[in-house]
Amino acid sequence: MAIKQVKVDVNELTIGMYVSGLDRPWSQTPFPLQGFYLRDLGEINQLKALCHYVYIDVEKGRGPISANLKTIAAPTKKTTTRERVNSFTETLAPLKIQRGLYRDVTPLQREVKQARQLHQKVYGAVVEVMEQLEKNQFDDLSLGETKRVASEMVDSVVRNPDAFTWLSRVQEKDEYTYSHAVRSSVWAILFGRHIGLPKRDLDVLAMGVLLKDVGKVMLDAALITNLDRSAEEEALYESFVELGCEILRKTQGVEPRVIAVVKTHCERLNGTGFPHGLSGDKIPLLGKIAGIVTYYDHVTNPRGSRDPIAPSKAVAKLYELRNIQFQEELVVEFIRAIGLYPTGTLVELSTGEVAVVVEQNFERRLKPKVIVVLDTLKQPLSEYLLLDLAEDDKRKQELIDTGKKSRHEIEKIEIARDLEPGSYDVDIAGIRDHYLMKHEKKGLMALLSRLTTRN
Repeated sequence: MAIKQVKVDVNELTIGMYVSGLDRPWSQTPFPLQGFYLRDLGEINQLKALCHYVYIDVEKGRGPISANLKTIAAPTKKTTTRERVNSFTETLAPLKIQRGLYRDVTPLQREVKQARQLHQKVYGAVVEVMEQLEKNQFDDLSLGETKRVASEMVDSVVRNPDAFTWLSRVQEKDEYTYSHAVRSSVWAILFGRHIGLPKRDLDVLAMGVLLKDVGKVMLDAALITNLDRSAEEEALYESFVELGCEILRKTQGVEPRVIAVVKTHCERLNGTGFPHGLSGDKIPLLGKIAGIVTYYDHVTNPRGSRDPIAPSKAVAKLYELRNIQFQEELVVEFIRAIGLYPTGTLVELSTGEVAVVVEQNFERRLKPKVIVVLDTLKQPLSEYLLLDLAEDDKRKQELIDTGKKSRHEIEKIEIARDLEPGSYDVDIAGIRDHYLMKHEKKGLMALLSRLTTRN
């Protein structure tokens, strides 16, 4: 049987991978010719010093995604008999992924200006719909504005995924259902953008996820907020899906595909979801995506908790449910789409310093731009420090390659782990504004300089 090899940058290596090939002859290295498992950081550092990239055997060892997930995840409980029974084994249609469909990216500082205004429009549209439904104004319900802002939100995320993500990662002081709907819709668009869904499908997906909880206005508030519901109460709670679909069917201008997203976002791959217990490919693709993003946002921002959990823990929980509640291929692609450290994540660096992820590197997901806010003693810095981990790594590697420095003289900076929001007294919103305003000021100064030069 042929080895299933994957080319991996040496900076993405983790313990548990099986190295089957190098970018140079084995004889030029101290490693055995037949390949080997990475068992400690020393071996990884040796490879970093000798190679730019290696090949790993994904059948013998961990692959890039699973290795990172299992490294950061907390120890998992043993799989129960029921969970094994509930795993999904039927053949699923492969995803038709169009990578690179949305290659052009608008600079973050330019897009965030539009995204900031649009964010308020989206919240306003969702709030207006909910208020109309709460007042039983079903006949007068209009979703024209919601449809328009959902499409505009798609346009914004397509132009630059970070801009809208920033505004959604910083939790606003608003009702849980409203903020959850908007955040979930952002995750859905990011995901759809990543796998190359056509703009038309992105619009349907965004609209469906924004409206997926409208049926909850028909339920008692105490039932919605109660996290310890009885079996009877749970059955009543689950009726919100059908209630929402009924509302939308009576509403003019809502196309059937949007209603289908609402109807299937709580269905699960192995048939354990609701309202109809659909399984496998009986759940449409957009419904599968809506289910994943809804689950992810509920885990990262649980109702009744002021502080969401670290993204890596949410990703690990989602990964454990692959091929059980969610299609494995979709889970892996979603993780690739959002990265292990989404914009706004609080992280601890290998230096011991604490930083906030402010902008993604779509080529090297583990090397984003960060702003360092706390020193190694976890004390606030007198001045924020912007650090591009990818550029820093590249610059240091060039020093090693040219012989100006040895690898023992260079300390490459990695993200050691992400932190629970609230672990330290860090004003994420303030850091966001500092980063974005800094870019805006630079742009304004450059413009003034050009104008002065012309005059």
